[in-house]
Amino acid sequence: MPATLSVDNVSKVFAGRRDGPSLEALRSVSFQAQPGEFISLIGPSGCGKTTLMRIVHGLDVATQGSVRFDGRAVSEPDQTRAVIFQGFNLFPWRTVAQNIAFGLEVRRDDAAKLAERVAEMVALVGLGGFEHHYPHEISGGMQQRVGIARALALDPSVLLMDEPFGALDAITREKLQRDIADILTRAPKTTLFITHNMDEAIFFSDRILVFGTRPGRIIEEVTVPFARPRTVDVVRASRQFTELRERLWALLSQELAA
Repeated sequence: MPATLSVDNVSKVFAGRRDGPSLEALRSVSFQAQPGEFISLIGPSGCGKTTLMRIVHGLDVATQGSVRFDGRAVSEPDQTRAVIFQGFNLFPWRTVAQNIAFGLEVRRDDAAKLAERVAEMVALVGLGGFEHHYPHEISGGMQQRVGIARALALDPSVLLMDEPFGALDAITREKLQRDIADILTRAPKTTLFITHNMDEAIFFSDRILVFGTRPGRIIEEVTVPFARPRTVDVVRASRQFTELRERLWALLSQELAA
């Protein structure tokens, strides 16, 4: 089941090399993600969004503050939180089904349960008929579907998505946006989503956290008013979408000009 994720006063300082200056990547970042909520993080490049996601996943440690998942402190990666990266990060020597099965194999699921779960994920992301193909034999959009299926196969409570559509062409990106929205409607997850695309953030999110840079910090929280389920065309055609986009653009432009 989706779960509550709490980020409390998280700061991160990277020590400088030798006698060089330290780098304050994040300063006093706090927010809470409710069960099943979709939160986007947007902001200029280098504002600490990926650093924050690594801390939430447990791959990095905050200099100050804490991350809690269902009330328990996050100190290392575990299977309650799954990451989908911009790069597809598939094993080229494993088939579609074998890539999806990887985490289940690490968890040592029994063979029958594993095969059933892989088949379920293949159907969920629309890859039926491609189970035995290798990554180089399928398109970029299909490769990203494999990455999504691999993450969802473990049934994580929290899904962390770091610009998952960034490496895709515009047409594939929009198709996958629609598909992911449908998948997350059928299999809700507490989701943190990094993107530079304002339209994408508005379409997916319940809330958008706008980050400033040097150091990274939340400068504004924007609530997205659209009810679920949503369709891209209806959302983009609304006056509220235009107003939200203008508001986000003004916030980011002001931050870049500072």
